[in-house]
This record gives sequence, C-alpha cells and structure tokens, in this order.
Amino acid sequence: MPNEIVNIHAAKTQLSQLIKRAERGERITIARNGKPVAQLGPAPRSRRIVLPPDDPLLNLETFAVAGTKPSRGSKKLSNDDIDRILYGEP
Repeated sequence: MPNEIVNIHAAKTQLSQLIKRAERGERITIARNGKPVAQLGPAPRSRRIVLPPDDPLLNLETFAVAGTKPSRGSKKLSNDDIDRILYGEP
C-alpha cells in the first residue's frame, strides 16, 4: 500500500479519518507546501509481559536451591523432595 501524502490543512480537517486509517496500519505522510514534515501511523504494540511482583521468576534468590548436579547413578529430585526443600517437612 503506497504511503499517502496529505497537506497540513487537509490533515487538520480530516484528522479523525486519518487516525482511523493509521489504526488499521496505514502510514500517512503530512506535508507542508508539498514537502514531507511528519508521519502518522500505527502506535507500536507492547510485547512486554508484566509479571506480578511475587512471581518466582522475579525472586530467584528466594526460590533457588543450592546444590550440585546429580552424579551418575544418583536419583533426580522428585516433586516431593523439592517441596520438602522449599517448604520444610510436612
């Protein structure tokens, strides 16, 4: 889709329609005396995921368990083992 050029006066009188078009993804160039001076287009979308402050990923020092890698032949930690380490004996 080609980039449309609109003079400032026309942009002022058609601003609502131009914004609707920009929301749909169009880019419109605003010109003064035929020379481009600004662009109107869609706002960037946020891709950031907001985590709650008590999320374990933000508090790794609280939820981390110090230890070594299991050696050959030793068992891996079960969910019950991890619960005991984190929450104590039931």
